Amino acid sequence: MSEAYSRESEIVTETGILGQVTTVPFVVALALIVSAGALLFKWVSVTTTVGGVEVATVLGGLHVVVAVSMFAIGFLSWRGTVDTTPSPTVGTGAAVIDGAIAAVAAGLVVSQTLGMGWFAWLPATLVVGAVVFVGVLFFREDFGVTVPVGLFELSVGLVILTGVIGPSWTWAPKGFSAQIPGFIAISILGLFGGLLSVWAAAAAYRGFGARGREFGAYVLISLNTVMLLFILVRIILFIVEKGLDPTLKGATLWPLKIPFVMNGEGLQFDINGIFPAIVGTIWLVIGAIFFAVPLGVGAAVYLTEYAEQGRFTSIVEIATNGLWSTPSIIFGLFGYAFLLIRIGNTPSILAGQIILGTMLLPLVLITSRESLQNVPDEYRDASAALGVNKWQTIRSVVLPAAVPGIITGVILGVGRIAGETAPILFILVAEPFPSEAPNVLSSFAFQSTPPFIVNEALLHPASALPYQLYAVITTGVSKPEAFGWATALVLLIVVMSFYAVGIAMRIYFRRKLQQ
Repeated sequence: MSEAYSRESEIVTETGILGQVTTVPFVVALALIVSAGALLFKWVSVTTTVGGVEVATVLGGLHVVVAVSMFAIGFLSWRGTVDTTPSPTVGTGAAVIDGAIAAVAAGLVVSQTLGMGWFAWLPATLVVGAVVFVGVLFFREDFGVTVPVGLFELSVGLVILTGVIGPSWTWAPKGFSAQIPGFIAISILGLFGGLLSVWAAAAAYRGFGARGREFGAYVLISLNTVMLLFILVRIILFIVEKGLDPTLKGATLWPLKIPFVMNGEGLQFDINGIFPAIVGTIWLVIGAIFFAVPLGVGAAVYLTEYAEQGRFTSIVEIATNGLWSTPSIIFGLFGYAFLLIRIGNTPSILAGQIILGTMLLPLVLITSRESLQNVPDEYRDASAALGVNKWQTIRSVVLPAAVPGIITGVILGVGRIAGETAPILFILVAEPFPSEAPNVLSSFAFQSTPPFIVNEALLHPASALPYQLYAVITTGVSKPEAFGWATALVLLIVVMSFYAVGIAMRIYFRRKLQQ
């Protein structure tokens, strides 16, 4: 009994040492990622000094610290100083990553530094990559994870500290006209090396083995998610920074008036605005939703609940995926060549709604099918046991349970079609900066003959925010650049408003299902 308690105490102590040792590279690697990101976004410069030391030197030092820490972890694990459970081999995934890094490094050195052609760099790449892959593959896991990462970090750190890659360094790849400055290379190396080190440190923290690999993957995925969210927020803030001032030019709080948003284009306006384009965009999205959602959901219900799963449903699935991945300009050309000549032979809102609805339809069908398939069969069986027929079960049980997923698909689709430019170039716009918004609501008329309901405004051209943004930024049509950034901000707000409505509806239906 005493020996068991003694062994348990020893393991706790060693695990504590392991945690302390692995915390160093983990924290330093995170600092490396943050610093490299700040350098990439030009929040700091490579020549900026921190305590009298240039940022480039600081980053190089961080790489070296991570490298030394990695070597220390591998050595302590190998000696048994810390309690770990490494696998006998490192695994194919890590070996492939290390081999790929070595192959790329060898190819760049031979082709760019030594200036040799493909007859030299291609064999060097293959040989070095294969040697590193085979060598690492048969390492014990603690060595196979820590030592290659440490070598990579040490190489990067020495290259930066010795000035091989520094503030004045530029790389002009042979065969390309682009030039990569030093701060870009230092940033990319910092981000890549930081991610590798975080993964290795996280795997070591749990003592390698299955638990270590699982924790390393979890930390790496979480960190990548945080970085993606940061980039998204940075993009939004950048657009707000560029477009807020021109958007609010001449705005008043009482009465609330924002000329850029409320005015059109014309001499009668002190400040020209984009109100007609906002209205045009909203009507395009609304029309596309009314066109695509009933068809997509109806098709999904048939394919999921009625059709036999076989060759027909497989063909429909392949065709649907192909349509969703079709370039948007193809839809625009189809509308121009096939649709316009059948509905007035002129650009119109209706043509834009149909084409954007056609683009939205595949995603609605795909997500609706997945949502319906995810409804548990117990729901259907319970309804059938109560004597409810199939259609009533679908209408009252299956569809309500699938509504949150269907709305998610519609939200994703709206985010795409609201920002599309290529299709509306052909089928919607006649005048990019109209003075009046399309008056669709008051144009509805009822008649006793088919089609019974008509709307003349839907058959007239209109403008849309993506097209105005394209016209200003790309071609500079009679507008300053600030006008384009303000248009981008308003387009972002419109799209986010559609998102907000969709998310609110999804939350509402989820709560109803839980009641």
